Amino acid sequence: MAKEKKIYVCKVCGATSSKWLGKCPYCGEWNTYEEQIEEKSTHNRKKKKTPAKLVKLEEISGESEKRIPTPINELNRVFGGGIVEGSVVLIAGEPGIGKSTLLLQLALNKDFVPVLYVAGEESLPQIKMRAERLTGADDSKTLFTSEKDIDAILKLIEDSGVKVVIVDSIQTVADSENDFLPGSVSQIKAVTQKIIEFAKENGVAFLLVGHITKEGSVAGPKVLEHMVDAVFNFEGDRNFHYRLLRPFKNRFGATTELAVFEMTGEGLREVTNPSEFLTNDSSGESGIAIGTVLEGYRIFFVEVQALVTPSVYGSPQRVVTGYDPKKLSMLLAVLEKRNKLKLGNKDVFLNITGGIKVSETAIDLAVVAAIISSYFDDPIDENTVFAGEIGLAGEIRPVKKVADRINEAMKLGYKRFVTPKNTNIKNSSYKKIGLTFVNRTYMLFKEVFKHNS
Repeated sequence: MAKEKKIYVCKVCGATSSKWLGKCPYCGEWNTYEEQIEEKSTHNRKKKKTPAKLVKLEEISGESEKRIPTPINELNRVFGGGIVEGSVVLIAGEPGIGKSTLLLQLALNKDFVPVLYVAGEESLPQIKMRAERLTGADDSKTLFTSEKDIDAILKLIEDSGVKVVIVDSIQTVADSENDFLPGSVSQIKAVTQKIIEFAKENGVAFLLVGHITKEGSVAGPKVLEHMVDAVFNFEGDRNFHYRLLRPFKNRFGATTELAVFEMTGEGLREVTNPSEFLTNDSSGESGIAIGTVLEGYRIFFVEVQALVTPSVYGSPQRVVTGYDPKKLSMLLAVLEKRNKLKLGNKDVFLNITGGIKVSETAIDLAVVAAIISSYFDDPIDENTVFAGEIGLAGEIRPVKKVADRINEAMKLGYKRFVTPKNTNIKNSSYKKIGLTFVNRTYMLFKEVFKHNS
């Protein structure tokens, strides 16, 4: 026999309480607690317990994980070389951003292993209509099902013998032993637990599609992100055609890599050179600077746009897209304090083009250069690249892998690279590009803009 006990679970973070709460004390959300039944067995659990075994480090098998390479190189990069057998990967993103398109392209690629595609949100005829417009689609090996019961799905996987399963989406799959609606905290936890156990026992890799909330976090209990092996966020601006696949957790690879795709009428296209869409020909315009961004082992260039104008609304505006607003406020304070720029009565607008978000500190120097350029209405030469971190004292600090950034700038035809002095970088080593060393923000005025701060 089992005793039933009512508990209340937050559907956002998974926190539990013995009574209903209007506001979750852990995540701060309102009206998120749902009633659930917790069963506690009255049997003696010691009878079911198996003896534990202790092992030493040298007794543990040191075999590396087996990977399934994908025909999409951008996916291989962020996965760390391919999909690991027996892994459970969660791919989350906004509705309509392209999650299903990306995974359907992978499933239908003739160079990939046989895949079972579990269509929980779309009917099979809808899947077929979308597949017919995808480039290179070949469904001869791909199997489809619209089954939503997890036990029935796992039985189909056993019978088919596939090694990769795509579940679109995890919120639509249900466990018949659970009385709650699909998508609830209890259902998502139960379904995911069964998937993980099956994946580890049978070496089957699962790619789960997940919804996100309006705040941008993965929908469902927070414990879902802890249960799976990897969490990737598929993001992008609907006003642009480009999409980014960014890892937030990866037990089998780095979390610093970034995959870039372009959404076309025939599906998603790999973008091997992100700089092609992050920079444009904007020669002769003030307030524009080119900076370098390092994502994992990949270096690409982004265009930073700044607009500094007199404030006509009383309180000066600070409007930022793709950059940390607090960091912008800090840089403006440095310029006003250390270089006497009168920015307190100016509206400042800052934009990172391409719809991406940049957090690396190496972009600071390009941001400051764009602001100075707009302030004096003095254009920066379009063949100039900036890389450096700005400190509160107005000092410009070196960034990592600056030699690799310079080499990449030379490949793309840039003629000038502005960076702080680094003992490992010498002008004689880079004859195809001019190096300008600036260690303080006031040196930018002399070396780049020919002004005295």
